Amino acid sequence: MATVLYILFYNANAVPRPLIHAVVRANSQNALMKVSARNTFQGTISAIQPGTVNAEISLKTKRGDTLVAVVTAGSVKSLGLNVGKEVVALVKAPWVMLATGHGKRSFSARNQWKGQVSTLVKGAVSAEVGVTLPGGTEVFAVVTKQAVKEMNLALGKEAVAIIKASDVILAVAR
Repeated sequence: MATVLYILFYNANAVPRPLIHAVVRANSQNALMKVSARNTFQGTISAIQPGTVNAEISLKTKRGDTLVAVVTAGSVKSLGLNVGKEVVALVKAPWVMLATGHGKRSFSARNQWKGQVSTLVKGAVSAEVGVTLPGGTEVFAVVTKQAVKEMNLALGKEAVAIIKASDVILAVAR
């Protein structure tokens, strides 16, 4: 039996992207449709901070990480978001930023997770970098080869995965 997910693409700093409907099964291995977002987080909404225009949604992932998303107040209503509701959060790898030497700089992004570089695939121009968090979640970023060189990224090196809350896409079962 299929579950329908409503996926709302929205970035507070850009023109809202269209609402996309995708039909997927709850188990992603048996998906009727796959998405190109490299990072998917299943979890439960743990808090909602409502606002006039946007709301801040906190969710606890299945692996124990906390992820924060910012969505419009209209999306909170149309998706039926409430504390305790199961959601899937999607983040495209190019939207993930990486930092090394964390603690020396401050970032305004709400989602900042320290982990170890566990995947490093270099291409002609860019590289895919996976950072494994303490709970086992691997967060993927796509950065330039120059950034890999400048940050001295290597397997096993500590790095911080950074995701702006406005770059998180939430999906709910219908």
